[in-house]
Amino acid sequence: MAEVFVASEVMDKLTILSDAAKFDVACTSSGTARGGDGVNLGNASACGICHTFTGDGRCISLLKILFTNECIYNCKYCINRSSNDVRRVSFTPEEVCKLTIEFYRRNYIEGLFLSSGIVQSPDYTMGLLYETLYLLRTKYKFNGYVHVKGIPGASPEIVELVGYMCDRMSVNLELPTAEGLRQVAPNKVRKNILNPMRQIQNGIKESRAYHGNYSMKSRMYLDDKVYYNQLAEISESRDRLMDYHNRLSIAQKTNNAQMVGEKSWGFSGVPEVSGRRDALARPDRYFVPAGQSTQMIIGATGETDYEIMSVTEALYNRFELKRVFYSAFVNVNCDETLPSVLQGPPLKREHRLYQADFLLRFYGFKAGELLSEKNPNFNEYIDPKCQWAVQHLEEFPVEVNKADYYTLLRVPGIGTKSAKRIITARRHAKLDFNDIKKMGVVLKRALYFITCGGRMMYATKIDEGYITRHLIYNERPSMMYLPDGRSETYEQITLMDMGLGV
Repeated sequence: MAEVFVASEVMDKLTILSDAAKFDVACTSSGTARGGDGVNLGNASACGICHTFTGDGRCISLLKILFTNECIYNCKYCINRSSNDVRRVSFTPEEVCKLTIEFYRRNYIEGLFLSSGIVQSPDYTMGLLYETLYLLRTKYKFNGYVHVKGIPGASPEIVELVGYMCDRMSVNLELPTAEGLRQVAPNKVRKNILNPMRQIQNGIKESRAYHGNYSMKSRMYLDDKVYYNQLAEISESRDRLMDYHNRLSIAQKTNNAQMVGEKSWGFSGVPEVSGRRDALARPDRYFVPAGQSTQMIIGATGETDYEIMSVTEALYNRFELKRVFYSAFVNVNCDETLPSVLQGPPLKREHRLYQADFLLRFYGFKAGELLSEKNPNFNEYIDPKCQWAVQHLEEFPVEVNKADYYTLLRVPGIGTKSAKRIITARRHAKLDFNDIKKMGVVLKRALYFITCGGRMMYATKIDEGYITRHLIYNERPSMMYLPDGRSETYEQITLMDMGLGV
């Protein structure tokens, strides 16, 4: 009877703490290449993370839980804030380990995402997370992917210890600006967020240097020969991209956006905090091998998309993050000081920010190109790349058979893979529209901006209003309605909804 009672109690905790974790975003692959070793359980290879997405794009592939929903802070946006009357529960380190192993053995999950409220103090909470991960890696021999949320304000020593036990660590920025943080999360301060981010960045560099891998951008650990060949290619690509930016005369816009990003948080003033210098005494493990990420809430305060993307760009440049995640604000507390969301969370805005984020990371765009102080928000009806293109029609049409790689990337409907395919294929033959369609080009977007052999696909007017109307028509969402006429909304699926038990 005692065993049944304990199992029931753990399931109650799981129901509460998995639901409480649904606002933490973790929709990434593992980002590391550690395979199975034949001794420990699981692996964290790049293909080792299963993905299940809800309709709004949130990932539920990991066992995503809070260690506890107790919290000493009173952030206005958080369901677990100290002033809320909610049922408070906490796992023990052993319970988290057993849940992870049992779900893994049943093939429900491939990894663990572990966050927590703050109980007693940041150091005490971070110590509990470290104890959990230490048991999971040593006693339970779990070799799979682990993403842990760092607790702002925890000491550098405990952050370092956790960094050697996890694959990815993230310290949430929470709000896009420091002023927004003061408004809705008065217990959290700028330095307690930025200092551990800097420590993780430096720790990753030191660890990879010790192991002979100097690239912060590499998702897998490469041997020296491959690495240096890749480094030369990256350097050449950056030179070409810089030349492209110079041709477009966007230097001033970029500087303005950088100033906007730096103004709120003052990233350049963050000291070069590092872990202990004996950190490299752990030669068998990398420090945070999958890199670090962060998350910010969108729509809780009044920042524009331009401010958000400027801060994002500064984060990538200053802290070398793998990802910045955006979480649409949900007023779960019905707090009168926060915006009401009568139409639901701003999921479309969140989606546009993710699209723009990809343009920054993979397409060579700058925040100052996509938006400006005069044009501070993205168009709700067309994606950011299309919005940029229709506002810069002087750069089009582009001849597919002659344009360089970064020029092709600026064309709506042409992605990184299709651009590379075009560059390779046109060495052997002149390409037409049927050819590039087979290569993955989305012609319903691209046809307004390209020529093949000097000709456009149709006799299309190069006019902003004309092209915008057609792009909106092509991209209009297919709305789904419930029987009573309301539009369907999406909620994150939990393991309980799927009928899964341990």
